[in-house]
Amino acid sequence: MPTRPKPAPFAGVEAALGPEHAGVMAALAEGLAAVDARFDAHLRSDLPPVRALVEHSERYRGKMLRPTMVLLSGLAAQSESGGSMPGITPEHVLVGAVVEMIHVATLVHDDVLDEAATRRRSPTVNFLRGNETAVILGDYLISAAFHLCSQLPTQETALLIGAVTTRLCEGELLQLHHREDYSLDDATYYEIVERKTAELVGAACELGAAWSGAGPATRERFRAFGVRLGVAFQIQDDLLDLTGQEAVVGKSVGKDLEKGKLTLPIIHHLRSADPVARGRTLRLLGAGAGAARDARGVLKALEHTGSIEHARREADRLAREAAALMAGDSPALSLMRAAADAVVRRSF
Repeated sequence: MPTRPKPAPFAGVEAALGPEHAGVMAALAEGLAAVDARFDAHLRSDLPPVRALVEHSERYRGKMLRPTMVLLSGLAAQSESGGSMPGITPEHVLVGAVVEMIHVATLVHDDVLDEAATRRRSPTVNFLRGNETAVILGDYLISAAFHLCSQLPTQETALLIGAVTTRLCEGELLQLHHREDYSLDDATYYEIVERKTAELVGAACELGAAWSGAGPATRERFRAFGVRLGVAFQIQDDLLDLTGQEAVVGKSVGKDLEKGKLTLPIIHHLRSADPVARGRTLRLLGAGAGAARDARGVLKALEHTGSIEHARREADRLAREAAALMAGDSPALSLMRAAADAVVRRSF
């Protein structure tokens, strides 16, 4: 298989970089390489079929947002305290590998649920090997994540990760319950997104700060930053599923419509449209026996009610709220703010 590109700090922050950021960016690059190595070492198997599947799952590791936020939050919390900690520690690296394993597991399982054929411009595990193999591979990754987490000197991180993965599964189950629910409201959408996506990002930021010695108030602020970042990230993901091109996005698009998952633009449109337009859109969505979905027609309807722009504004609002929690002059804190902006400007 092709060699996986060397991990690099998150894309999209180039405009915010100055000479003062060189040290933080170098530390992040080194830390991410260490996360990558820890991830690979912990998943090494003596069984060739398992080894081949794990190697294929490396293709799922793209932006590495969650381990990046562990490392960057650790640096930012240290800069706030003015302490003398040594930057990125082995504990930060281990936690970064744990959250990335859990994230990759959710992607493998999501592809089964969505019947997706492409992820990171490569065939999905379920497309290549079938749903049974993909489900067990996802379980294997989650099991490995908790085994790795148990190597930390206290149980606190494992307990937090356990609570977060439970909420993640609850969010996914809630979304499955509401498939084809054309009366879904904003509150339920945000509940789904916060649980299935934002909780893990929030935990990554909180744990990064915690392993830098941050106290409860600072940990909670970093968690709140991550939750807002995660929701903004998911709204942008939902927009890309509607408006993006597979060649650019790098994964199967149109899956939310195909699977009857209502996302923020569609919820806004169905609430805003007059009864005639709403009925027309429901037909385009395939509501009703034997109806076929018309993705292009749905997109035109969303644009007519400004629903795409509404979702973009919501993502921007959350990114701004997240950035406001990271006030300060240190390079690490300014990169936290740049990260909030980057997640809503991305096209993949």
